[in-house]
Amino acid sequence: MTVLSTRALGRATLARQLLLDRADLPVLDAVAHLGGLQAQEPQEPFTGLWSRLRAFDPSALSDLLTGRRVVRTHLMRRTVHLVTADDALAWRARHDTMLRQRVLGVYRRELDGVDLDELAAAGRAVMADGQARSMTSLARELAGRWPSPGPRALGEMLVAALIPMAQQPPRGLWRTKGAVRNVPLSSWLGREVDPPAPSGTDPVGRQLVRRYLAAFGPAASADLRAWCGLAGLPAAVAASREELVAFRDERGRELLDLPGAPRPDPETPAPVRFLPAFDNALLGYQGRGRIVDDAHRGLSVAGARVVLVDGRVAATWSVESGTVAVTPLGRLSPADRDAVAEEGQALASFLSDHESDRVQITAATR
Repeated sequence: MTVLSTRALGRATLARQLLLDRADLPVLDAVAHLGGLQAQEPQEPFTGLWSRLRAFDPSALSDLLTGRRVVRTHLMRRTVHLVTADDALAWRARHDTMLRQRVLGVYRRELDGVDLDELAAAGRAVMADGQARSMTSLARELAGRWPSPGPRALGEMLVAALIPMAQQPPRGLWRTKGAVRNVPLSSWLGREVDPPAPSGTDPVGRQLVRRYLAAFGPAASADLRAWCGLAGLPAAVAASREELVAFRDERGRELLDLPGAPRPDPETPAPVRFLPAFDNALLGYQGRGRIVDDAHRGLSVAGARVVLVDGRVAATWSVESGTVAVTPLGRLSPADRDAVAEEGQALASFLSDHESDRVQITAATR
C-alpha cells in the first residue's frame, strides 16, 4: 500500500480545500464542496472564502443567506456551520442523536428526568407562531413547566439539538452585527427536514463519506469522525470501500480516498494563505500534522487565525485599526516575509473595503 508523506497529505489538503489555487467557483458551489464552513464567529467565513475563491464578492454570500439558499445552523460537532440549504435538510436527521448526546455531555445533571421528546414538542409548539427567538427567550417560555434545569440547559438542548433551527439574518451578513435569532429550519426554508433513513440503511452516511473525502481526503476514518462528530459511520465506510482507494500515512494509519481526486506532487508550490478562526482545514482532522506542527496544534481550537506558509501554519494574524497584524511562530525567510506581506495587504484591502492595505509583521514568538 502506497505511503503518503506528511507533505504529500498537506498538498492534497490544500488542493481539496481550494487553498492551493483560488477557484473560479460560484459561492454556493464552494460552500457545498467544502461541506460547509464552521461559522460560530459570524464574519469568519467571509475570510475563509476570500482565501479560496478568485474575485470573491462578500455580498454574494450575504445574498445567499437572505435568499435562504445557505443557512447558519448547528450541525457537525454541535458547532454552528454555514451550509447549503440542501445539505442542511439532507444531513440534519443523521446528526440528531449526536447533537443530543453532545448537549447531554454538558448538561446531563441539569436535564436529568426531563423527557426530551416532550420538551421538543413543547418547543415546537412555541415556535409555531413563526416568531424568531433567542435561545434564552425560548427557554424562558418553557421554564414554568421545567423550572429545574435553568434556561441555559433548556435553551441549548432545544436550539442545538431538539429542534432543527436556522439563525435568521442579519446574523452572519457581511459587515453586519445581529443577535442570534432562531427560527425552525423547515419554516425558514419552506421544506421539511429529510426523514431518517429506514433501519439498516445509511444513505446520508455514505454521502458524508464521499463528500468528506472530496474536500479533505486522503483521510482516516478517525479524521472523518473528527469532522462530523458522528461515531456511527463505520458501516458507511465499509459499504463505500469498493468505490475508494487506500493509502497509508507515515504513522501507518490507513487512509481512504476517492480514486480520481487530486493528490498533487509534494513539491507543488503552495502560496501564502490567511485562514480565519476555526477553519475546517485545521479542525476537519483528528491528525492535524499535515498542516500544523504538534507544538502549535492548540491554535486551531483556541480560535486563532493562522497564516499558511509553504502549506503549514507559520504565523497568527489579527486586525487592529485597519491593519493586518501578523505574528510569526518562527523565523520567516526574507522571501516568505515578502509573500506574507503581499497577501496580508490584499487581505487588509478586502476587509476594509479598499480603505487600507496596511500590514505589520511583528517579531517571531520564538
